[in-house]
Amino acid sequence: MRMTHAKGNKMGKVVLYALSTCGWCRKTKRLLDKMGIEYSYVDVDLLEDKEEDEVMKEIERWNPKCSFPTVVVNNEKCIVGFNEEKIKKAVGYE
Repeated sequence: MRMTHAKGNKMGKVVLYALSTCGWCRKTKRLLDKMGIEYSYVDVDLLEDKEEDEVMKEIERWNPKCSFPTVVVNNEKCIVGFNEEKIKKAVGYE
């Protein structure tokens, strides 16, 4: 899977599944950038069919509704939708 890496302070493994056309996904990226943490993201709608199917299966594991944005932290916590407080708490940002 092609992930884009955003440099920053390591606060664990943070993965954002997003859509390139989603305003809430862009807002989530801006929040992660503002917090200055390291994370990886993929714009699922820009993937090829087979790769998109694989990523959707991965997202479904965390978020059965497969809605966006979906943030997975340390392969333990999942935040569905833009929720600043939950994202900050999940990554340990205070």
